[in-house]
Amino acid sequence: MNMEKVSVFSDVVCELGEGPSYDPASETLFWFDITGKKLLQKKFPDGRTVVHDLPFMGSAIATVDAERQLLVAEDGIYVRYARTGSLALHTPLEADNASTRSNDARVHPSGSFWIGTMAKDEAPKAGAIYWFSRGEIRRLYDGITVPNSICFAADGATAYLTGKSANVIHRVECDPATGLPTGELKVFADTKGAGGWVDGSVVDAEGVLWNARWGGARIDAYAPDGTLLRSIRTPAGQSSCPAFVGPDASRIAVTSAWKGLDVAARAADPEAGKTFLLDIPVRGRFEPKVLL
Repeated sequence: MNMEKVSVFSDVVCELGEGPSYDPASETLFWFDITGKKLLQKKFPDGRTVVHDLPFMGSAIATVDAERQLLVAEDGIYVRYARTGSLALHTPLEADNASTRSNDARVHPSGSFWIGTMAKDEAPKAGAIYWFSRGEIRRLYDGITVPNSICFAADGATAYLTGKSANVIHRVECDPATGLPTGELKVFADTKGAGGWVDGSVVDAEGVLWNARWGGARIDAYAPDGTLLRSIRTPAGQSSCPAFVGPDASRIAVTSAWKGLDVAARAADPEAGKTFLLDIPVRGRFEPKVLL
């Protein structure tokens, strides 16, 4: 495993740090403490971490335009007004099911939004993955346990996801113009027995998929054919999700969590819950804007 330089990007500790998304216009990384019901933000590289309380569990955020963001929460999709932080419900999502919440989500190059849901107690196959665009929602996959690794190739022709089978990253062909799947799910990387669990992922401009390994204290990089290229150690055992950051998207920020750790385990993992910056040059790319 490579021992690259990793620094603390934010020392604000999250029980379940997740959903990082970088806005290049404001040079700001946004992320969540899902179970703590908080949205965090920090200007790259050395701004102050600002913490916003939320009235619900939120898990993902995307840019609409200079004034608005789209925030995915346990009961729906909200418009967030960046200047004031005020929220307005746009589209309900599993609002009639109090046992589920949103989890992983990412914007397709077409501007559509793929959103995963799951049981709050992680009950098997209780969640789903949805496609959202211009106010329309379609359910793409059901029987999802923990949706993660939702990400896309730069040309929009391939999507990746987890949640159908434990510790397996799947891929599926997509229509680049709409972000809708056009083929069947196929195994991209079967990571059973590799230690830990596949969590959030992002794909760089060269087609390399960077996956956070929950319980594995690392980020794994996979070639477009699913071959493991390298692993980079992270300071926290439960690394949760990466995002490209910086003026040229050439660095990777990684969230982490202390969720599920008892007192002894937290003492043994003192960096758990912080957000890190991997000092490795990558050809990253910025997230597309989501279409309302």
